[in-house]
Amino acid sequence: MKNAMRRRLAIVLVLVILLVGAAVGFNMIKAHFIRQAMAQNASVPQTVSTATAEYSEWQPQVQAVGSLRAIHGVEVTTEVAGLVRKVAFRSGSDARAGQLLLQLNADPDVAQLQALTAEANLAALTYHRDLIQYQAQAIGRAQLDTDAANLKSTREQESAQAALVAKKTVRAPFSGRLGITTVNLGQYLNPGDPIVTLESVDPIYVDFRLPQDDLARVAVGQTVHVTADAFPGNAFEGKITSIDPLVDPSTRNFQAEATIDNPEHKLLPGMFVRTSVDAGAKQRYLTLPQTAITYNPYGETVYLVRKPAKAGAHPTAQLIFVTLGPTRGDQVAVVKGLNAGETVVSSGQMKIKNGTQLVVNNSVLPLDEPNPTPQEQ
Repeated sequence: MKNAMRRRLAIVLVLVILLVGAAVGFNMIKAHFIRQAMAQNASVPQTVSTATAEYSEWQPQVQAVGSLRAIHGVEVTTEVAGLVRKVAFRSGSDARAGQLLLQLNADPDVAQLQALTAEANLAALTYHRDLIQYQAQAIGRAQLDTDAANLKSTREQESAQAALVAKKTVRAPFSGRLGITTVNLGQYLNPGDPIVTLESVDPIYVDFRLPQDDLARVAVGQTVHVTADAFPGNAFEGKITSIDPLVDPSTRNFQAEATIDNPEHKLLPGMFVRTSVDAGAKQRYLTLPQTAITYNPYGETVYLVRKPAKAGAHPTAQLIFVTLGPTRGDQVAVVKGLNAGETVVSSGQMKIKNGTQLVVNNSVLPLDEPNPTPQEQ
C-alpha cells in the first residue's frame, strides 16, 4: 500500500512539474514573439508632413465682434395730424437734406394764415396811422400802446400759423437712404405716426465690446478692420473714434466705437461684423502652423525632424517642449524652445513617438494662413 501511494504521489508531482514548465515556456515564447512584433512595428517608418519654422512680421491685433449703426438714423414722423396729399419719394431711394418727402393737406391752415396775415397788415396800418396822430397830439399814449400790442399779437399769431403750415410739409432732416414706407395717398396720419426710416450709411459706425484687460491696448485713432459674412473676402477699414469711459460691472467689458468708410453702401445698420484693431507696433515672431503643436496638461510639444545619421536612412522624430506666444489665423508664435530653420512635423503626430522613423510627404499640407477665409461647402 505504501509503495502504491508513493508511486501515485510521484506521478502527480511529475505532472505538476510538467504543467508548470509548459506554462512558463509558453509565456516566454509569447513574450519573445511580442517583442519581435513590437520591434518590427517600431521600425516601420511613418508618413508625416513637415513645416519649417520661419520668422514673420505680426501686427498685434485685438479681435471682437460688433454691430453696425448709422451715423444718423431716424424714423421720420409728422408733428401734426392730416391727410396725405403727396408722397414725394420712393422706398429704398437716397434722399438729400431738406428734400420733400410728404405733403399733408394744408388748405384750411393756409386760409387761416392768409386771414391772420390780413389782420396783421390791418393792425400795422392802424398803428402807423395812430402814430401820426400821436405825434400831432391828437390821441393819447395809451391808444398808441394798445395799437402796438395789437400789432405784436397779430404778428405772433401769423407766425404760429405759418409754422403750423410748414409742419404739413415733411422734409428729410439729413442726407441718407430711405427705407420702405407703408403710407398711401389719402391716408390720415396722427402726430408721431411713422412715415419712413432714414439712415445715413456713409460713413457708418461699428460698435464692439472688449474685455477690460485690453483697455491699455486700445486708443482713439487706431485702425480697425471690419469683415462681414455677407461680403466674404472684402475688408473695410476705419478708425476708432470713441471709447466709453464706463466698464460694464456685470461683464467687465467696455464699449468702443469706430467710424468706417462705406462709399458703396455695402454695410448696413444692424449687420453683424467681425472687427480687428491694430494694437501697437508690428512684432517679429517665429511662426508655425497650429497643427504642428501638441497640447498636453504638462506643456506644449512639437516633433523635430532629425536628419539620418547615414545616407539612405530615414529621418527620425525628436519630441521637444516649446513656449507659445500669440496666435493669428492658422498660425502660432513660438517664443522659446525652437530655432529658425528647424523642421517640425506638422501633421501625423498621433502615430509617432520619440525616435520613430519618418517618411516626409508634403503633397498635402495643413492650412498655414495668417488671415484664413474658411468657406462652408
